[in-house]
Amino acid sequence: MTRVAAAVVQAAPVAFDVEATVAKVERLTGDAAAGGAGLVVFPEAFISCYPRGITFGATVGARSAEGRAWFRRYWESSVDVPGPVVDRLGRIAREHHVFLVIGVIERDGGTLYCTALFLGPDGALLGKHRKLMPTAAERLVWGYGDGSTLPVLDTAVGRLGAVICWENYMPLLRMVMYAKGIQIWCAPTADARDTWIATMRHIACEGRCFVLSANQFATRGDYPPDYPLEDGGGDAGGVLCRGGSVVVSPLGDVLAGPAFGEETVLHADLDLDRIAEAKYDFDVVGHYARPDVFTLNVDERPRPPVADLGP
Repeated sequence: MTRVAAAVVQAAPVAFDVEATVAKVERLTGDAAAGGAGLVVFPEAFISCYPRGITFGATVGARSAEGRAWFRRYWESSVDVPGPVVDRLGRIAREHHVFLVIGVIERDGGTLYCTALFLGPDGALLGKHRKLMPTAAERLVWGYGDGSTLPVLDTAVGRLGAVICWENYMPLLRMVMYAKGIQIWCAPTADARDTWIATMRHIACEGRCFVLSANQFATRGDYPPDYPLEDGGGDAGGVLCRGGSVVVSPLGDVLAGPAFGEETVLHADLDLDRIAEAKYDFDVVGHYARPDVFTLNVDERPRPPVADLGP
């Protein structure tokens, strides 16, 4: 019997402040580990922040100087992978002896990517996933990932992968993860709507895997005082994201959460042996597939804009 003690963190970073946010990651990881967790999942864009409610000064055909300054500030508080912040996250994972999955804003040259990092209990960076398709205005500030960062990692806690926010609505991407044998599906997100919970339950049932979705509980106070919230600053209480983190079983049953309206850590015991039981009557990439009718081709090669810079 293979059991995994998992924890999903629902919290907000200290937006645009990497030092304070990493300190919060350390505290919350410690809280999760103290509760017995060997796997800890943080929300999308936890370092440095999800830039909720800001336009970055962009309209069709124009950009403002203030918007450019905010983008620079966002870029300055992003993360090099590998780099010093990733090293610190590795130390946190090692000190608490956990597998750590966390959303970061990755800086590569002049472009930012919404990325999920996987760190092992020895502190090593095991892999990363760049969000393939930013949603709506996210495309203004985030680049597109390619097929080279779609890992499902074979770890001591099971076959581990991540699909970020509305990527979870991409059926072909889901099929890729199922085909790789994913057992623990991490879904860092910024979607706090009721429909998100239904999506998480559907994916767990469709993929016959455990789904761990981590969202932020974020308020106006988690952002700088001069942060230009274009929508007026959230609800009447200043809440910008109400949460909705949840853990779901391979048959679609909710094991923990959904949690709303507070910063919290959800704990769940994952019995990986239940996955085989669940696939007894439905294996979407096995006995319930029809490769004679449907096939999917996937290109996992890196796609740099300039290749082969050698002499």
